[in-house]
Amino acid sequence: MQPIRWGIMATGEIAHSFAPDLALIPDAQLVAVGSRSMQTARAFADQYGARNAHGSYTELANDPDVDVVYIATPHGLHHDHILMCFDAGKHVLCEKALTLNARTTAHAIGEARRRGLFLMEAMWMRCNPNIRAMQELVATGELGDIQAVGADFGFLAANADKARLVDPALGASAILDIGIYPLTFAWLFLGQPERIISVGAVSERGVDLACASVLSYDDGAHATLSCTNTAVTPGHAFVAGSLGRIEVPRPFHRPDEFVVRTSDGDTVHRHPVTGRGYTHEIEEVHRCLRAGLTESAVIPLDDSLALMRLMDWMRSDLGCTLPGDEDWSARLG
Repeated sequence: MQPIRWGIMATGEIAHSFAPDLALIPDAQLVAVGSRSMQTARAFADQYGARNAHGSYTELANDPDVDVVYIATPHGLHHDHILMCFDAGKHVLCEKALTLNARTTAHAIGEARRRGLFLMEAMWMRCNPNIRAMQELVATGELGDIQAVGADFGFLAANADKARLVDPALGASAILDIGIYPLTFAWLFLGQPERIISVGAVSERGVDLACASVLSYDDGAHATLSCTNTAVTPGHAFVAGSLGRIEVPRPFHRPDEFVVRTSDGDTVHRHPVTGRGYTHEIEEVHRCLRAGLTESAVIPLDDSLALMRLMDWMRSDLGCTLPGDEDWSARLG
């Protein structure tokens, strides 16, 4: 079996988390790294065994040895970098959030489909074997009708002045950065809400720092979600039905176990996670590429777009705007 050849675009913290897990996949090969600095690219390439180092993102995208690019740049650059890779004929795994808003997400998805290239949002939580096991369990009906979901994600940034956390041009947003995890968790078990009400804290530059949301559904179910980058929160989650519930310990977005509580008693479920957990989304990309697929059924592009519309809605409730947000009317379109 020929290896699938990867390029990594950017060399920040998330790229340093992704690269070691890529090395755990037998049919994956890291062949190239791109950075804004050749020195940084070379250091990253030497650390993780990539033979090609590029001092620009354009050079990486056009590297003929690369089959698929993992985009690890800030949110505000994702749309342009996705199109850059598509122009070079490359498949793409792009960090979440896919872009800054529903309009640009829809455009990126449309381009992927028009060109017949693979695109997947790197929402690694959805590939976690424990998350997938929870979905399978809920689908059996063992918990009855799901009536409530709750999840929170909060951290205190070690460097509160880090550009991607404060600069709107880079897509600074607690909702886009970490709020996407509680929201996706609710989506997996309840789907599209009928209504969202959100409140939160906003910086002097108009960046959402914290958000608490209540989602209501046609069948009477609800979800309570929160995110913040100003405090360390419990990081738990739950799924509650008429016959029992699932409790997910911290950190709920990358669990290695969960507890099912019903009238028959409590059961701990554990499903092995390889590496830090990025391995499972890499394996999903490989599965799709080897099957000739341009979209994943595990992380569907239609879901990425629907969730972006919900995050548009949440940010608009807080009065937060980012580049390209001028027309909020598309948020529910």
